[in-house]
Amino acid sequence: MLAVLSPGQGSQKPGFLTPWLELPGAETKLRWWSALAGVDLIHLGTEAGADEIKDTARTQPLLVAASLLAASELPVERVDVVAGHSVGELGATAIAGVLPAEAAIALAGLRGREMAAACALEPTGMSAVLGGDPDEVLAAIEKHGLHPANLNATGQVVAAGSLDGLAALGEEPPAKARVRALEVAGAFHTPYMAPAEAALALIAGGVTVTDPVRTLLSDLDGTAVTSGREMVERLVRQVTAPVRWDQVMRTLADRGVTGVLELPPAGTLAGLVKRELKGDGAPEIVTLNTPDDLPAARDLIARHGGHLIEGATP
Repeated sequence: MLAVLSPGQGSQKPGFLTPWLELPGAETKLRWWSALAGVDLIHLGTEAGADEIKDTARTQPLLVAASLLAASELPVERVDVVAGHSVGELGATAIAGVLPAEAAIALAGLRGREMAAACALEPTGMSAVLGGDPDEVLAAIEKHGLHPANLNATGQVVAAGSLDGLAALGEEPPAKARVRALEVAGAFHTPYMAPAEAALALIAGGVTVTDPVRTLLSDLDGTAVTSGREMVERLVRQVTAPVRWDQVMRTLADRGVTGVLELPPAGTLAGLVKRELKGDGAPEIVTLNTPDDLPAARDLIARHGGHLIEGATP
């Protein structure tokens, strides 16, 4: 059983789209998607520096475009399971057949702009809490008035909220844990993003959707969502809700996934899967970063894919 994963914000690297523009039709597609997203995806993926692509309004559509561009070169009809981390869920939702690629790109552009605007309302941030007892980590986050924005894996929780609260958490970390400040614009996946959630809900309700044709896992709780409309509603709620990537990985294990392919810019999610799903049942993992990786990606799909959900069509 083959799972395809779409990465989220923080995975981007300067110039990572450059080799993809050599593929026939890629530049034309990216120009069209740029018009939909309201940003120059070609410039951002090839020439822009690290600071420019760190901007939430630019990063989010860039990441979704990268995932969908790479997926268009793959036999996705043989993919069994798809999931995405945070904004990567938009790419995963399109690959699952719920949204057209154009709708996913447009929503990513809107999501990025509105979350950037919400970040500007008051100074907030995020910090990774690495290690420590899980219950003690969550208690410490709550003690300082913060929110657990990402529960990525065992021993990896991201706290978000006021800068004062994050500073206090850093000065008084949980036992056997260390706190590392993250270079982000604000407290994503917390109530601070409520204005962005409201703005996204106004638009997302008018998007035409279909039900997924392959298993689509939700970041809210790791469950498989069978209704396209419900998935879009979950995408909206996810703006202020924690990312439960730990539960997504648990579902991958429970469903017996044997192969995992991460779309570009790949590495972050593959690393989490490798650390979390170990032992005899560990899946084979391929990271897709350039067109040179396409043969390995297609081979992985050929050997592990093809178990479509009941009643689905390619």
